Amino acid sequence: MSTALLTGLRPVVAHGLVRTFAARPVLDGLDLTVAPGTRLGLIGENGTGKSTLLRLLAGVDVPDAGTVAVPADLVYLPQEPEVDEGSTVGTMLDEALRPLHDAVRALEELAERMVREDVSAEYDEVLAWAIAHDAWDADRRAEVTAAVLGVADLDRSRLVGTLSGGQRTRLALAAALVRRPAVLLLDEPTNHLDDEALDLLERSLVELPGVVIAASHDRTFLDRVATELYDLDAGVLGTDGRGGRRFGGSFTEYLAAQADSRRRWEETFVAQQEEIAALRERTHVDLRSVAAGRGPTDNDKFITKFKGAGVERARARRVHDAERRLEVAEREALPKPPAPLRFAAPLTGGAATVSVRDLRVAGRLSLDLLDVDPGEKLLVTGPNGSGKSTLLAVLAGQVLPDAGSVQVGARRVATVTQDPEFARPDRPARDVYADAVGAAVAEAVPLRSLGLLHPRDHGTAVGALSVGQRRRLSLAIAVAVGPDLLLLDEPTNHVSLRLAGELEEALGAAAGTVVVTSHDRWLRSRWEGPALALAAP
Repeated sequence: MSTALLTGLRPVVAHGLVRTFAARPVLDGLDLTVAPGTRLGLIGENGTGKSTLLRLLAGVDVPDAGTVAVPADLVYLPQEPEVDEGSTVGTMLDEALRPLHDAVRALEELAERMVREDVSAEYDEVLAWAIAHDAWDADRRAEVTAAVLGVADLDRSRLVGTLSGGQRTRLALAAALVRRPAVLLLDEPTNHLDDEALDLLERSLVELPGVVIAASHDRTFLDRVATELYDLDAGVLGTDGRGGRRFGGSFTEYLAAQADSRRRWEETFVAQQEEIAALRERTHVDLRSVAAGRGPTDNDKFITKFKGAGVERARARRVHDAERRLEVAEREALPKPPAPLRFAAPLTGGAATVSVRDLRVAGRLSLDLLDVDPGEKLLVTGPNGSGKSTLLAVLAGQVLPDAGSVQVGARRVATVTQDPEFARPDRPARDVYADAVGAAVAEAVPLRSLGLLHPRDHGTAVGALSVGQRRRLSLAIAVAVGPDLLLLDEPTNHVSLRLAGELEEALGAAAGTVVVTSHDRWLRSRWEGPALALAAP
């Protein structure tokens, strides 16, 4: 028996997956095989099925059609981890370590039994599993992982339900990495992580011998970790010109392939439509076009009468041939490339000023001096716990400082938080947008004009939107009012790679004042404006 079989390292196989929501197919006949040792990055626009595919592979959702075969040794970490709020921090970490401790204990017991009986086959199987999961180093690995992810100092008796969303995510991620399963399914794993945590995550994933499938917006993460990319929004020609969705290069290389695929689709569509138009014209050919477009002369009348039946048959054959070719061309024609959803609205209206002196928020933020000039774009960085989100909340007037002064010179301030909440998640997105910005603004700046939420989703209840789509809606509400000061907390989290790039372009063109917090290494590496690095208080 192979080591792969002994350790449970088998491929993930999906065949013919179909999943429909509100009569709209999100996945339609998807086939996927991922071998051990592959780290597959799922990419595509928000709402194209990345999270849906992960849920189907994890078994927490059931396809309308198709099959899924995965190893039993699987861990799934969604964007918003579903945990037992009545469990404790210690329980979650202990549960992750239990299979590893059990394997080491089983090996010791089997070694003792070997003296009396032949248990070599069972011993070899457990040993292979323990080696693949690095069971002997589990406790040390758990300590390091918890410390780097910022959950080591949490009280082990603390209820998980009392943790913040970011703390829950990092705790669940720590448990998953310590566990080292045969299959690890991750949905936006880099959200809520600072640089040190990102480095640990990427090293841990590269070292895993099994299957890793991760949906991610993080361009640097995809470049460093993914061995392949799978584009759920690749278009009819795919990334290879033949409908394939897999790409074996880096994300940077994929961008060029994606642009080339889109160009080929557009050019092929135009050529096919020109051919179809010509064939349609041929079906209307008449005897005049067949007979050179003139009537017979007196000398030709006898010949015309003699050959008339043949000419008619020739005309019929040509018409029939044109009709047949037209039918084939229309059947095989590519659909028209849909206009891509593009964010093209200005981020801001007027400009604002910010002045901060000796700001203190107990246990959360300490900032001696900050001045932001009209129209300036400021990037705020720092590890988790350094107070980036708190600073934005203070500037927005949502948190009062314990000491110091804060002066914001702006008529309108808008904020996009990391985890936007809506009072009525049961209401359609278009109504939530109109309520938030007011009827006058909603009429002057329709939701469809912003290029953030696809028109087919405007009537969808907010609670049924994906996390990325809800962030898009939150951004739409913020920019629609033309704020003088726009506060963006991790703006590229959860959103598609295309929108992340468009946001970066919009930041450079914004006329007003923008303050951005971000762990996004791709964004930070290209930032050309002033930056503020916060340290933990």
